[in-house]
Amino acid sequence: MATRLFAGCAALVLAAGCVAGCTSSSADEVAAPPPKPLAPCAWWYGIGQPPTDNELKLAAKRYDVVVLNADQAPAMRKLRELNPRIKVLVYKDLSSTRNYAGAVNGGEDAEFLPSGIGYVAAQRAHPEWFATDTRGSRIEWQGYPKHWQMTVWDPAYQQAWKNAVVAEVTREGWDGILADNDFNSLSHYSSALLTGTATAAETDRKLRDGLDAFLSLVGAAVQEAGKLFVPNVSETHLLPGRWTAHSRFGGAMEENFGFRENGGNGGLLTFRGNEFQELRAQAALGESLLLLVTRTRSAQQDRAGYASAALLAGPRTCWTPATTDDYRDPEWSNLQGSGLGEAVDAAGRQPNGVWTRTFTSGWVAVNPTSKTQTVTPPEGLVPVGGPVSRPASSPSPPTTSSVPPSSPPPPAVIELAAADAVVMVRPE
Repeated sequence: MATRLFAGCAALVLAAGCVAGCTSSSADEVAAPPPKPLAPCAWWYGIGQPPTDNELKLAAKRYDVVVLNADQAPAMRKLRELNPRIKVLVYKDLSSTRNYAGAVNGGEDAEFLPSGIGYVAAQRAHPEWFATDTRGSRIEWQGYPKHWQMTVWDPAYQQAWKNAVVAEVTREGWDGILADNDFNSLSHYSSALLTGTATAAETDRKLRDGLDAFLSLVGAAVQEAGKLFVPNVSETHLLPGRWTAHSRFGGAMEENFGFRENGGNGGLLTFRGNEFQELRAQAALGESLLLLVTRTRSAQQDRAGYASAALLAGPRTCWTPATTDDYRDPEWSNLQGSGLGEAVDAAGRQPNGVWTRTFTSGWVAVNPTSKTQTVTPPEGLVPVGGPVSRPASSPSPPTTSSVPPSSPPPPAVIELAAADAVVMVRPE
């Protein structure tokens, strides 16, 4: 529920919203106990349609963290009225400016922007802030009309973005910023090469180096203002240390958490490289937000995403499924109400590659490999939401359930298909 994530800070009012941990305000006071590593909390990436009154009421009960567009400050304030403990971040794009309707109206920039710098303002005063390709043309993102790549490496652009956004966030009273498009490669948006580069690798390196400096500048300023700075960092499995570095000002978002490799035929990409180790370290510290998104089009993807997040369960680990590409709906999985409780050990990896973790009221196992593996669950538990693969010692056909049954527990050994998971709890 939305009342638990920052419960350890209930007796204190801290400028940074307790993200740096709870400390006593006086040597004579007893420090609050550290937050518990509960099962992943729920969060809402609400950047699709403007939220309705009913959605806001539901969000206040269901979510610990909500992200809204900059023109939704009234909705942010309503959420605060309904649940004073909820954290509401404003969406801002680091890497683009936009001139679609809503961002530009009547030839002028909107009052509240999805980016840090308005298209019209940049066009009039700083056209050099528009990134150009080797032919001198501006770069419009493929698949995202009227989104224009900006010179994220330019100190003047960085300073202007920082000044505008920090002032807005402070003035409007947001808890912090969800900074989108802290990306690893321009190739996801354009095949263009930036002016002054000769290869795609040079283009990407110029962007990454620029974003590294950009994040340091903005993150320090946001933190000094007592707000959270949470970038949406991409492809950190390719660059060891990048997740850790970019999450140091309040947390980070992983938009492709539990993503399956090789067009849906391989293992789970999150577990490749150094990313999972960095996520585990951050979750264990419990000092910053992990905002995890799993794109779910099947029960298997739902299980794999939620159970993988449970492996990272910590005081500030939040997960959401995403059943649409445009985030137009508040999301919820039945697994989020399964009642795992508090983690009682750290996630552990078995020799066959399966990861498991035990909770006070349940247990999870994730097979991130590209092959079917077996796992032995604790006794007395029943599966929630599957798995679709049947227990290894049973001839029974596959079953799927959205609620824990009260029938006897399954056989001791379970087969987990590639990139699948199981969530088990004590029967009611």
